[in-house]
Amino acid sequence: MNKKPYSQEYAQYLAGQKKKKYCILAWQIGLLAAFIILWEVLAQVGILNTFLFSSPLAIWKLFLTYLRDGSLFGHIGISVWETFLGFGIGTVLGIFIAIILWWSETIAKVLSPTLVVLNALPKTALAPIIIVWAGAGIGGIVVTAVTISIVTTILSAYNYFSLMDEEKIKMLKSFGATKWQILTKLILPANIGNMINIIKINIGLAWVGVIVGEFLVSRYGLGYLIVYGGQVFRLDLVMMGVVVLAVCAFLMYAVVNVLEKWMTKKKSH
Repeated sequence: MNKKPYSQEYAQYLAGQKKKKYCILAWQIGLLAAFIILWEVLAQVGILNTFLFSSPLAIWKLFLTYLRDGSLFGHIGISVWETFLGFGIGTVLGIFIAIILWWSETIAKVLSPTLVVLNALPKTALAPIIIVWAGAGIGGIVVTAVTISIVTTILSAYNYFSLMDEEKIKMLKSFGATKWQILTKLILPANIGNMINIIKINIGLAWVGVIVGEFLVSRYGLGYLIVYGGQVFRLDLVMMGVVVLAVCAFLMYAVVNVLEKWMTKKKSH
């Protein structure tokens, strides 16, 4: 006798959740389409000054031009590579330092005021100095991205590690667990979701660092396209760069979301 995997009520609940998900997606797409259409109409009738705001059609035509000559792929590739390096180094190094702070309470107390001060500094305003120290080119841009993301990563990860349930730690110690075992068997596995949240935040911070760096020294990349468009008063080029940047950041965020869902599904099984 075959048994249904779910009760009828639960199946109805799942169907309702799926329908709600599609409804939200439809609203999101609809609002975006309405915004683009309204923007184009206002530009065409002259209510919006196309010199200042450009228009979706002009941006699309310029996008196709850059797509045909292949130059857009070069700019995207450089910016994505710089972002990936800055994001990866900032995240890994930040979590590693947070582990050191969790491991040694003395080091944590010594470095805590310094980290608070560094977190309060306007790191984007210090980007020119950072690039002078690190050098122009990809190296300086990546260091700028790392500088912007690493302090936030350290403080967030250390806070997550410190908030771990003390009773669980005491229980592991009572069974003779070493500090390394507590870290690898309890602290890190219990904070996988928090690490994913840190990664999501760092994607945006890394893009900020890369674009700021490209504003200052780069001859390639999406940041260069945006600043060059502003210098020559090509607002369609500026807006195209911004749109492509937004799409790239969204795709990176979507990849992390897929990874999060896969890990959640794996953990539930």
